[in-house]
Amino acid sequence: MIGAIALIATAMLAGTAGTAAAAERGSQAAAGEWVCPGTPVPPLYVTTDYNRNGCNGLGAWYQEPVRDGIWACSGSTVAPGYVYTDLNRIGCSGQGAWRHERVRDGIWACSGSTVAVGYVYTDLNRIGCSGQGAWRHERVRDGIWACSGAILAPGYVYTDLNRIGCSGQGAWYHQLPRDGVWVCSGSPVPPGYRSTDLNSSGCNGQGAWRLVRA
Repeated sequence: MIGAIALIATAMLAGTAGTAAAAERGSQAAAGEWVCPGTPVPPLYVTTDYNRNGCNGLGAWYQEPVRDGIWACSGSTVAPGYVYTDLNRIGCSGQGAWRHERVRDGIWACSGSTVAVGYVYTDLNRIGCSGQGAWRHERVRDGIWACSGAILAPGYVYTDLNRIGCSGQGAWYHQLPRDGVWVCSGSPVPPGYRSTDLNSSGCNGQGAWRLVRA
């Protein structure tokens, strides 16, 4: 009986050790790996280093899961939910590297970084991001000023123009549509509304149309 119990205990310990070893291997695999040129980058991974001598002289790239604050090589696609916030021109073994951070209200993102869904640019720092320029991200809301060139947020209209806003880039006032609001010429007419009267001097000289419910 005692022998049987000992055998069972040994089997259980072996199983536990095997599970732990498998988990450790999985953890190591998830930490990243070197791959040859042409290997697709898995979803939510980025390329973080380069070895010129890897893959028999073809060069090798190191891929690992994206995380807040990670530096990714130039050419690595920005991961969903992240923005570039700084540039290291000699990072990634001389290839250049971009710092990834989770998008949040008030974060400064490098010029060229994709505007995150639900956000707009609200200011410009021309010397930010190591001289590349940087844009301030803020969550879109009723009554926010967004820099000229920023994509109009879905469900909003432009109702005013500040020609010197956004550090001289110009800025548009975002509002939710409602009956009787004046929208700037060029602002799309949202579903369920139609434009009526024209005020040629409205929207700081751009011209404005009055919205009414269709």
